[in-house]
Amino acid sequence: MIRFKFFKVRCFKLAADTGVAMASGGEQKVVLITGCSSGIGLRIAVLLARDELKRYHVIATMRDLRKKDRLVEAAGDTYGKTLTLLSLDVCSDDSVRQCIDSVKDRHIDVLINNAGVGLLGPVESISMDDMKKVFETNFFGTVRMIKEVMPDMKKRRAGHIIVMSSVMGLQGVVFNDVYTASKFAIEGFCESMAVQLLKFNVKLSLIEPGPVHTEFETKMMEEVAKMEYPGADADTVRYFKDVYIPSSIDIFEALGQTPDDIAKCTKKVIESSRPRFRNLTNSLYTPIVAMKYADETGGLSVHTFYNLLFNFGSLMHITMSILKCLTCSCLRRRTISPD
Repeated sequence: MIRFKFFKVRCFKLAADTGVAMASGGEQKVVLITGCSSGIGLRIAVLLARDELKRYHVIATMRDLRKKDRLVEAAGDTYGKTLTLLSLDVCSDDSVRQCIDSVKDRHIDVLINNAGVGLLGPVESISMDDMKKVFETNFFGTVRMIKEVMPDMKKRRAGHIIVMSSVMGLQGVVFNDVYTASKFAIEGFCESMAVQLLKFNVKLSLIEPGPVHTEFETKMMEEVAKMEYPGADADTVRYFKDVYIPSSIDIFEALGQTPDDIAKCTKKVIESSRPRFRNLTNSLYTPIVAMKYADETGGLSVHTFYNLLFNFGSLMHITMSILKCLTCSCLRRRTISPD
Protein backbone atom coordinates (compact mmCIF):
# COMPACT_ATOMS: atom_id res chain seq x y z
CA MET A 1 0.00 0.00 0.00
CA ILE A 2 1.17 3.51 -0.72
CA ARG A 3 -0.47 6.63 0.57
CA PHE A 4 0.32 9.65 -1.52
CA LYS A 5 -0.23 13.24 -0.69
CA PHE A 6 -1.10 15.99 -3.10
CA PHE A 7 -1.71 18.74 -0.63
CA LYS A 8 -3.58 19.58 2.54
CA VAL A 9 -3.92 23.12 3.79
CA ARG A 10 -4.05 24.84 7.34
CA CYS A 11 -5.06 28.47 7.75
CA PHE A 12 -4.37 31.24 10.24
CA LYS A 13 -5.32 34.87 9.97
CA LEU A 14 -2.55 36.93 8.43
CA ALA A 15 -1.86 40.54 9.07
CA ALA A 16 -1.52 41.18 5.36
CA ASP A 17 -4.56 42.76 3.75
CA THR A 18 -6.26 40.43 1.30
CA GLY A 19 -8.60 43.13 0.11
CA VAL A 20 -9.34 43.32 -3.57
CA ALA A 21 -7.79 45.83 -5.95
CA MET A 22 -9.73 47.39 -8.77
CA ALA A 23 -9.14 46.44 -12.38
CA SER A 24 -10.07 48.48 -15.40
CA GLY A 25 -13.72 47.89 -16.14
CA GLY A 26 -14.71 46.72 -12.66
CA GLU A 27 -13.81 44.86 -9.51
CA GLN A 28 -11.50 41.87 -9.68
CA LYS A 29 -12.95 38.48 -8.87
CA VAL A 30 -11.60 37.03 -5.66
CA VAL A 31 -10.48 33.45 -6.34
CA LEU A 32 -9.47 31.23 -3.42
CA ILE A 33 -7.60 28.03 -4.35
CA THR A 34 -6.67 25.19 -2.00
CA GLY A 35 -3.54 23.08 -2.45
CA CYS A 36 -1.19 25.47 -4.24
CA SER A 37 2.25 24.28 -3.13
CA SER A 38 2.76 22.32 -6.36
CA GLY A 39 1.11 20.69 -9.35
CA ILE A 40 -2.33 21.67 -10.57
CA GLY A 41 -3.11 24.13 -7.78
CA LEU A 42 0.12 26.04 -8.34
CA ARG A 43 -0.45 26.27 -12.09
CA ILE A 44 -4.06 27.45 -11.70
CA ALA A 45 -2.98 30.14 -9.22
CA VAL A 46 -0.20 31.44 -11.47
CA LEU A 47 -2.32 31.34 -14.64
CA LEU A 48 -5.12 33.38 -13.07
CA ALA A 49 -2.73 35.80 -11.36
CA ARG A 50 -1.02 36.45 -14.71
CA ASP A 51 -4.30 37.18 -16.51
CA GLU A 52 -3.54 39.98 -18.97
CA LEU A 53 -6.72 41.86 -18.08
CA LYS A 54 -6.01 41.50 -14.35
CA ARG A 55 -9.50 40.15 -13.76
CA TYR A 56 -8.55 38.03 -10.75
CA HIS A 57 -7.21 38.52 -7.26
CA VAL A 58 -5.89 35.05 -6.37
CA ILE A 59 -5.69 33.83 -2.79
CA ALA A 60 -3.42 30.80 -3.05
CA THR A 61 -3.36 28.52 -0.02
CA MET A 62 -1.23 25.67 1.26
CA ARG A 63 -0.81 23.81 4.53
CA ASP A 64 2.85 24.61 5.07
CA LEU A 65 4.07 28.06 4.03
CA ARG A 66 7.64 26.79 4.14
CA LYS A 67 6.79 25.17 0.80
CA LYS A 68 5.86 28.47 -0.80
CA ASP A 69 9.12 29.05 -2.72
CA ARG A 70 8.08 27.23 -5.89
CA LEU A 71 4.80 29.14 -6.06
CA VAL A 72 6.44 32.50 -5.31
CA GLU A 73 9.05 31.91 -8.01
CA ALA A 74 6.41 30.90 -10.58
CA ALA A 75 4.21 33.87 -9.66
CA GLY A 76 7.03 36.34 -10.27
CA ASP A 77 5.98 39.97 -10.10
CA THR A 78 2.33 39.01 -9.54
CA TYR A 79 3.16 37.92 -5.98
CA GLY A 80 1.87 40.52 -3.57
CA LYS A 81 -0.19 42.16 -6.32
CA THR A 82 -2.71 39.87 -8.01
CA LEU A 83 -1.64 36.86 -5.91
CA THR A 84 -1.78 36.61 -2.13
CA LEU A 85 -0.60 33.62 -0.12
CA LEU A 86 -2.32 32.17 2.95
CA SER A 87 -1.84 29.02 5.00
CA LEU A 88 -4.85 26.69 5.27
CA ASP A 89 -5.72 23.19 6.46
CA VAL A 90 -8.92 21.91 4.85
CA CYS A 91 -9.11 19.20 7.54
CA SER A 92 -9.63 21.74 10.34
CA ASP A 93 -12.90 23.56 11.00
CA ASP A 94 -11.09 26.34 12.88
CA SER A 95 -8.46 26.75 10.18
CA VAL A 96 -11.03 27.04 7.40
CA ARG A 97 -13.12 29.51 9.38
CA GLN A 98 -10.12 31.66 10.29
CA CYS A 99 -8.91 31.66 6.70
CA ILE A 100 -12.20 32.88 5.28
CA ASP A 101 -12.47 35.42 8.12
CA SER A 102 -9.12 36.86 7.03
CA VAL A 103 -10.51 37.67 3.58
CA LYS A 104 -12.04 41.13 3.27
CA ASP A 105 -15.79 40.93 3.99
CA ARG A 106 -15.43 37.10 3.67
CA HIS A 107 -16.10 37.75 -0.02
CA ILE A 108 -15.10 34.86 -2.32
CA ASP A 109 -16.27 34.96 -5.94
CA VAL A 110 -14.69 31.68 -7.04
CA LEU A 111 -13.72 28.81 -4.75
CA ILE A 112 -11.45 26.18 -6.34
CA ASN A 113 -11.26 23.03 -4.22
CA ASN A 114 -8.01 21.46 -5.38
CA ALA A 115 -6.45 20.01 -2.20
CA GLY A 116 -6.49 16.25 -2.06
CA VAL A 117 -4.66 13.06 -1.13
CA GLY A 118 -4.57 9.67 -2.80
CA LEU A 119 -4.22 6.04 -1.83
CA LEU A 120 -2.94 3.26 -4.05
CA GLY A 121 -2.45 -0.45 -3.49
CA PRO A 122 -4.19 -3.70 -2.48
CA VAL A 123 -7.02 -2.82 -0.12
CA GLU A 124 -6.08 -5.64 2.28
CA SER A 125 -2.84 -3.80 3.04
CA ILE A 126 -4.46 -0.42 3.71
CA SER A 127 -5.36 0.51 7.29
CA MET A 128 -8.76 1.95 8.12
CA ASP A 129 -7.02 5.06 9.49
CA ASP A 130 -5.36 5.66 6.12
CA MET A 131 -8.68 5.24 4.36
CA LYS A 132 -10.32 7.75 6.71
CA LYS A 133 -7.54 10.28 6.05
CA VAL A 134 -8.29 10.14 2.33
CA PHE A 135 -11.97 10.86 2.93
CA GLU A 136 -11.15 13.55 5.50
CA THR A 137 -9.28 15.54 2.84
CA ASN A 138 -10.93 14.61 -0.46
CA PHE A 139 -14.53 14.57 0.73
CA PHE A 140 -14.94 16.29 4.08
CA GLY A 141 -12.22 18.86 3.32
CA THR A 142 -14.07 19.93 0.18
CA VAL A 143 -17.42 19.94 1.97
CA ARG A 144 -15.90 22.00 4.79
CA MET A 145 -14.73 24.65 2.33
CA ILE A 146 -18.06 24.74 0.50
CA LYS A 147 -20.02 25.09 3.75
CA GLU A 148 -17.88 28.06 4.75
CA VAL A 149 -18.28 30.10 1.56
CA MET A 150 -21.71 28.97 0.38
CA PRO A 151 -23.90 31.07 2.74
CA ASP A 152 -22.36 34.33 1.52
CA MET A 153 -22.63 33.26 -2.13
CA LYS A 154 -26.29 32.37 -1.67
CA LYS A 155 -26.93 35.68 0.07
CA ARG A 156 -25.30 37.60 -2.79
CA ARG A 157 -26.98 35.37 -5.42
CA ALA A 158 -23.58 35.04 -7.07
CA GLY A 159 -20.51 32.82 -6.99
CA HIS A 160 -18.83 29.84 -8.59
CA ILE A 161 -17.67 26.72 -6.76
CA ILE A 162 -15.21 24.51 -8.64
CA VAL A 163 -14.20 21.06 -7.42
CA MET A 164 -11.17 19.19 -8.74
CA SER A 165 -12.58 15.71 -9.12
CA SER A 166 -11.22 12.97 -11.38
CA VAL A 167 -12.26 10.58 -14.13
CA MET A 168 -12.07 8.11 -11.23
CA GLY A 169 -15.14 9.84 -9.84
CA LEU A 170 -17.00 8.45 -12.86
CA GLN A 171 -15.27 5.12 -13.48
CA GLY A 172 -13.69 2.86 -10.88
CA VAL A 173 -10.05 1.87 -11.38
CA VAL A 174 -8.54 -1.31 -9.92
CA PHE A 175 -6.16 -0.84 -6.97
CA ASN A 176 -7.39 2.76 -6.56
CA ASP A 177 -10.40 1.57 -4.58
CA VAL A 178 -10.36 4.08 -1.72
CA TYR A 179 -9.30 7.10 -3.76
CA THR A 180 -11.99 6.27 -6.32
CA ALA A 181 -14.59 5.96 -3.57
CA SER A 182 -13.69 9.41 -2.24
CA LYS A 183 -14.13 10.92 -5.71
CA PHE A 184 -17.44 9.10 -6.26
CA ALA A 185 -18.57 10.56 -2.93
CA ILE A 186 -17.72 14.15 -3.85
CA GLU A 187 -19.31 13.74 -7.29
CA GLY A 188 -22.58 12.63 -5.66
CA PHE A 189 -22.43 15.47 -3.15
CA CYS A 190 -21.84 18.06 -5.85
CA GLU A 191 -24.51 16.65 -8.15
CA SER A 192 -27.01 17.05 -5.33
CA MET A 193 -25.79 20.52 -4.29
CA ALA A 194 -25.80 21.87 -7.85
CA VAL A 195 -29.60 21.64 -8.03
CA GLN A 196 -30.13 23.73 -4.90
CA LEU A 197 -27.43 26.26 -5.79
CA LEU A 198 -29.03 26.98 -9.17
CA LYS A 199 -31.95 28.52 -7.30
CA PHE A 200 -29.50 31.00 -5.75
CA ASN A 201 -27.64 31.70 -9.02
CA VAL A 202 -24.52 30.00 -7.65
CA LYS A 203 -22.64 27.84 -10.16
CA LEU A 204 -20.98 24.53 -9.32
CA SER A 205 -18.54 22.80 -11.69
CA LEU A 206 -16.53 19.59 -11.52
CA ILE A 207 -13.16 19.33 -13.26
CA GLU A 208 -12.44 15.68 -14.12
CA PRO A 209 -8.85 15.03 -15.25
CA GLY A 210 -7.49 11.66 -16.26
CA PRO A 211 -3.76 10.99 -15.78
CA VAL A 212 -1.72 14.13 -15.08
CA HIS A 213 2.08 14.24 -15.30
CA THR A 214 3.61 15.60 -12.10
CA GLU A 215 6.85 14.96 -10.24
CA PHE A 216 4.80 13.14 -7.64
CA GLU A 217 3.50 10.50 -10.06
CA THR A 218 6.98 9.74 -11.35
CA LYS A 219 8.34 9.27 -7.84
CA MET A 220 5.31 7.25 -6.76
CA MET A 221 5.64 4.75 -9.60
CA GLU A 222 9.28 4.19 -8.69
CA GLU A 223 8.47 3.59 -5.03
CA VAL A 224 5.47 1.27 -5.23
CA ALA A 225 7.44 -1.54 -6.86
CA LYS A 226 9.81 -1.61 -3.88
CA MET A 227 7.18 -1.62 -1.14
CA GLU A 228 5.81 -4.49 0.88
CA TYR A 229 2.06 -5.02 1.18
CA PRO A 230 1.32 -6.87 4.43
CA GLY A 231 -2.08 -8.52 4.54
CA ALA A 232 -2.31 -9.02 0.78
CA ASP A 233 -1.80 -12.46 -0.74
CA ALA A 234 1.12 -13.12 -3.08
CA ASP A 235 -1.04 -13.31 -6.23
CA THR A 236 -2.67 -9.94 -5.54
CA VAL A 237 0.69 -8.28 -4.88
CA ARG A 238 2.04 -9.77 -8.11
CA TYR A 239 -0.97 -8.52 -10.10
CA PHE A 240 -0.48 -5.08 -8.60
CA LYS A 241 3.27 -4.83 -9.21
CA ASP A 242 3.64 -6.79 -12.43
CA VAL A 243 0.35 -6.07 -14.20
CA TYR A 244 -1.28 -2.89 -12.89
CA ILE A 245 1.82 -0.71 -12.43
CA PRO A 246 3.24 -1.29 -15.95
CA SER A 247 -0.20 -0.73 -17.48
CA SER A 248 -0.65 2.44 -15.44
CA ILE A 249 2.72 3.77 -16.63
CA ASP A 250 1.74 3.05 -20.24
CA ILE A 251 -1.52 4.96 -19.82
CA PHE A 252 0.20 7.94 -18.17
CA GLU A 253 2.75 8.14 -20.97
CA ALA A 254 0.16 7.83 -23.76
CA LEU A 255 -2.75 9.83 -22.38
CA GLY A 256 -1.29 12.01 -19.63
CA GLN A 257 -1.88 15.75 -19.51
CA THR A 258 0.18 18.40 -17.70
CA PRO A 259 -0.85 20.60 -14.76
CA ASP A 260 -0.84 23.52 -17.21
CA ASP A 261 -3.43 21.71 -19.34
CA ILE A 262 -5.72 21.33 -16.34
CA ALA A 263 -5.15 24.96 -15.32
CA LYS A 264 -6.16 26.19 -18.79
CA CYS A 265 -9.26 24.03 -18.69
CA THR A 266 -10.20 25.42 -15.27
CA LYS A 267 -9.76 29.00 -16.49
CA LYS A 268 -12.09 28.27 -19.41
CA VAL A 269 -14.71 26.99 -17.00
CA ILE A 270 -14.40 30.10 -14.83
CA GLU A 271 -14.76 32.40 -17.82
CA SER A 272 -17.62 30.53 -19.49
CA SER A 273 -20.97 32.38 -19.49
CA ARG A 274 -22.69 29.01 -18.99
CA PRO A 275 -20.14 26.68 -17.38
CA ARG A 276 -20.75 22.97 -17.60
CA PHE A 277 -21.37 20.97 -14.45
CA ARG A 278 -19.05 18.12 -15.51
CA ASN A 279 -15.85 18.89 -17.41
CA LEU A 280 -13.71 16.01 -18.64
CA THR A 281 -10.34 17.55 -19.47
CA ASN A 282 -9.22 14.75 -21.79
CA SER A 283 -11.53 13.89 -24.69
CA LEU A 284 -9.84 10.50 -25.09
CA TYR A 285 -11.61 9.39 -21.89
CA THR A 286 -15.11 10.17 -23.16
CA PRO A 287 -15.66 6.70 -24.72
CA ILE A 288 -14.50 5.01 -21.50
CA VAL A 289 -17.06 6.91 -19.45
CA ALA A 290 -19.77 6.41 -22.07
CA MET A 291 -19.21 2.65 -22.03
CA LYS A 292 -20.17 2.53 -18.37
CA TYR A 293 -23.58 4.05 -19.04
CA ALA A 294 -24.19 2.05 -22.21
CA ASP A 295 -24.92 -1.07 -20.16
CA GLU A 296 -27.28 -0.68 -17.21
CA THR A 297 -26.03 -3.96 -15.67
CA GLY A 298 -22.50 -2.60 -15.32
CA GLY A 299 -21.03 -5.76 -16.75
CA LEU A 300 -19.69 -4.20 -19.93
CA SER A 301 -17.23 -1.86 -18.24
CA VAL A 302 -16.22 -4.36 -15.53
CA HIS A 303 -15.45 -7.15 -18.00
CA THR A 304 -13.80 -4.79 -20.48
CA PHE A 305 -11.34 -3.50 -17.90
CA TYR A 306 -10.76 -7.03 -16.61
CA ASN A 307 -9.86 -8.28 -20.09
CA LEU A 308 -7.69 -5.27 -20.86
CA LEU A 309 -5.71 -5.71 -17.67
CA PHE A 310 -5.46 -9.47 -17.24
CA ASN A 311 -6.07 -11.03 -20.67
CA PHE A 312 -4.86 -8.46 -23.15
CA GLY A 313 -2.13 -6.73 -21.19
CA SER A 314 0.48 -7.17 -23.90
CA LEU A 315 -1.91 -5.91 -26.55
CA MET A 316 -2.77 -2.87 -24.43
CA HIS A 317 0.93 -2.12 -23.99
CA ILE A 318 1.43 -2.18 -27.75
CA THR A 319 -1.70 -0.10 -28.30
CA MET A 320 -0.60 2.54 -25.78
CA SER A 321 2.85 2.67 -27.37
CA ILE A 322 1.36 3.21 -30.82
CA LEU A 323 -1.05 5.81 -29.46
CA LYS A 324 1.83 7.66 -27.82
CA CYS A 325 3.69 7.77 -31.13
CA LEU A 326 0.75 8.62 -33.37
CA THR A 327 -1.12 11.18 -31.30
CA CYS A 328 0.39 14.63 -31.17
CA SER A 329 0.65 16.41 -27.84
CA CYS A 330 -2.16 18.76 -28.78
CA LEU A 331 -4.54 15.78 -29.05
CA ARG A 332 -3.32 13.99 -25.95
CA ARG A 333 -3.57 17.20 -23.95
CA ARG A 334 -6.71 18.58 -25.53
CA THR A 335 -8.78 20.50 -23.06
CA ILE A 336 -12.47 21.18 -23.11
CA SER A 337 -14.15 24.16 -24.75
CA PRO A 338 -16.94 25.13 -22.32
CA ASP A 339 -18.60 27.44 -24.81
